[in-house]
Amino acid sequence: MAISVVWLQIRGVRRGYLAPMTARMDQLLKLHAADPADAELCYMIGLEHGKTGALDDALAWLDKALAADPAFGYAYFQKGKHLMDVGRDADATAALDAGIAAARQAGDAKALGELQELRASIDG
Repeated sequence: MAISVVWLQIRGVRRGYLAPMTARMDQLLKLHAADPADAELCYMIGLEHGKTGALDDALAWLDKALAADPAFGYAYFQKGKHLMDVGRDADATAALDAGIAAARQAGDAKALGELQELRASIDG
């Protein structure tokens, strides 16, 4: 009996979690349609895809964010993180190294520190 209750609670959490994400995604996609060059919208759509486990879609949207704003440090961070999650450490390293260079050039010390920390975690 306890297992059924736990299963229902988990199921309820999933249902409650996915419904707002769908509404957020719909809103983000509408905003993106109005301004497809907005790097932050591409980034946010990438984050939403990442939350659902759609990592290929997440990576594609993060690439769109970086195409729109090559200095977007946190897009590099998320891209590196997702690549690490699927075991593509060499690709993650390349993304994080590019992000580190972009953050240095932009003078974004906070992003630089976070990118360097994630990069160091790959090397162990």
